[in-house]
Amino acid sequence: MTEKFAKEITRMRRIEGQVRGIAKMMEDGRYCIDILQQFSAVEAALRAAKMKILETHTNHCVQEALTSGDKADQKEKIAELINLFGKMGK
Repeated sequence: MTEKFAKEITRMRRIEGQVRGIAKMMEDGRYCIDILQQFSAVEAALRAAKMKILETHTNHCVQEALTSGDKADQKEKIAELINLFGKMGK
């Protein structure tokens, strides 16, 4: 499982560092716009990571369910995606 997420784990560690950097900027009383720009960079990095995980899920878990012929598993995976997209739209 870890292997398929290796790049995303690295990306998340980088994001973690960015977030610590934002906290440090705030502690140092840096200019608000500079801090907000870093928030935007973190948000973009999180969106990219989220989309990569969604792509991995679709190409592995959902694809496996679709080709398995297991109707219950197929319905479950589709319901999970619908629920996820509902949450992402908020």
